Amino acid sequence: MKIPKPATPDRASAAYLLVEALVYIGVVFVILGCGYGTLYRYIDNSMTLRRSAGDLSKALHAGERWRADLRTSRTQSWSTDDAAEPVLLLSGGPVDVSYRFADHALFRRRGTGTWATVLTQVKSSTMKADPRKHVTAWRWELELQPRAKGSVKPGSIRPLFTFIAVPQSRPAK
Repeated sequence: MKIPKPATPDRASAAYLLVEALVYIGVVFVILGCGYGTLYRYIDNSMTLRRSAGDLSKALHAGERWRADLRTSRTQSWSTDDAAEPVLLLSGGPVDVSYRFADHALFRRRGTGTWATVLTQVKSSTMKADPRKHVTAWRWELELQPRAKGSVKPGSIRPLFTFIAVPQSRPAK
């Protein structure tokens, strides 16, 4: 009995053609290109989110500081004596505190000291009395300027804040 020899493959069908190899290399480059594009978008969005989170955190800290200053004060008034823009004076606490908004920034001053920058990149800021039934609360409306860098459109995220605080009640006479 004769053992059959295994069939030898045709030389043309046994190897890859150069054209097939070039097609596979092209497919790999397309997949890598799509992957790098997606990775870049994710990195860009991550950076934008990190910057926005930092701005939001600073705004929240400034709001809590404003609320604490307002709670410790006994009188609140507006003044335009030393500056062209209005200044909110919070007095009657341990030390007088003033707030003003100018040049897209919010400033705070303790006593007669120098103005310290609390927030930058502020689009608008209004602090006003909000009379209620039994008490007068104060409302601070704050809008930050949206970030222009990154893949997120500047108008798609509007960082708006509203802080409300009630000053210390006056002692009965």
